Amino acid sequence: MQTSCRFFFLSLITVFFICCDPAKKENETEKKINQNEITWSKHIAPIIFKNCTPCHRPGESGPFNLLSYVDAVKKAKLIKFVTGTRYMPPWPADADYSHFVGERGLTKDEIELIKLWVDNGLLHGDSLTELKAPEFYTGSYFGKPDLVIKPQQAVSVKGNGTDVFLIEKYPYEIEKDTLIDFVEFVPDQRKLIHHVNGHLISYDAARAFNYTSGESVHGDTKAQLMDVYKAMHIPYTDKLQPQFPTLTPNTVYYLPGYLPPAYPKEVGGYKLKKHGAFLLNNIHYGPSNKDTVDNSYINVFYRKTKIERSVTETQMGTFGISKIEPEFIIPPNEVKTFHTQTVLSRSISLLSVNPHMHLIGKTFWAFALKQNGDTIPLIKINKWDFRWQYYYTYKHPVKLESGTTIHVYGTYDNTSKNPNNPFHPAKTITQGNGVESMKTSEEMFQFIFTYMNYKEGDEKIDLERK
Repeated sequence: MQTSCRFFFLSLITVFFICCDPAKKENETEKKINQNEITWSKHIAPIIFKNCTPCHRPGESGPFNLLSYVDAVKKAKLIKFVTGTRYMPPWPADADYSHFVGERGLTKDEIELIKLWVDNGLLHGDSLTELKAPEFYTGSYFGKPDLVIKPQQAVSVKGNGTDVFLIEKYPYEIEKDTLIDFVEFVPDQRKLIHHVNGHLISYDAARAFNYTSGESVHGDTKAQLMDVYKAMHIPYTDKLQPQFPTLTPNTVYYLPGYLPPAYPKEVGGYKLKKHGAFLLNNIHYGPSNKDTVDNSYINVFYRKTKIERSVTETQMGTFGISKIEPEFIIPPNEVKTFHTQTVLSRSISLLSVNPHMHLIGKTFWAFALKQNGDTIPLIKINKWDFRWQYYYTYKHPVKLESGTTIHVYGTYDNTSKNPNNPFHPAKTITQGNGVESMKTSEEMFQFIFTYMNYKEGDEKIDLERK
């Protein structure tokens, strides 16, 4: 009996080591991978076309194209490095904290496939079964727009190394009043345009106006705005009241890496009058070392269904509804954290969020705290990157009850060790005064979010556009 038990025990140990031998497992994995022969046509093209090509194509933000095997081979070592370090595809939000529509990121297996493909000689594979690159509409991330509004004149930006702030008017005229889904600002100078914030101006057809004439670009945002608007022929000309047409705020928006939220049919939408204009009340061009001409334009996408649920935008922090504590001053050679909060006076369905900082931003964290003490995670960015500032849309609306407090924390690194610091040696950085706060070299701490008034069942709405 003892001999049998002993033999059985030794057999178990032998089986255990055979099954759990890491070297054996690794060899089996290598063998399996070698047998499959990782090729562009079978393994790599689907990964690249889905995750990289939407930006790496003509007219988009990627610095080179990834539309073919030849394109990928030219940049193979770079692709291996940026995917292996998870630098690309860019997705600053912590996917372990909260989830959003259109999340970007490769799995460990996809990263390993790319690595092995590069290391094993960049095999092409069967060209007859090769996946074709997706077809995109040139000039828009979303496809062919219903209306394209070109600038009345090109904007000249002098290469004197200073920030430029302008007001620009994009007038239009269509056949009849209609509804729009969303607006896409398409930057001509992607590396130069820091941000855009604009409104929709709508004219009553029964009134008198001449909005298509007058100045279309005004370069002095410190002037009296009423004088600027008159010079741009924004007011009605019939001397009746009200003097100014209807304004719908924040319909045009842009930041580096930004895409406008595109909600499903039951959410959002705007009224577009036959006569109107998009007024970019602030377009910021970062410092340039050479004279540049900008011909950015606006794409408008019409709505196929009636407006059911209107959407509101609010911002916390800089220029927002909530105070920043402590006072927003970042001394040199310090890493400093700031906090802002607001209490909701009614229940809302949170749709999208947009954290905003400038160059020395380090981390960003927002969450909601219910009255019973429960925490609702909103967004966490562990490594801030000024170049990628998404408007993150939740997969389903997030219910925030009345009395809930939204907390936001932002950490800034104003040390010489921060390679993104605009000053060497480091110096005190603040949010500046008025338009000065929008300079790239100054700072901002904002949490911008869109929402609807809460309605029973909102949590079940799928915010993924089909």
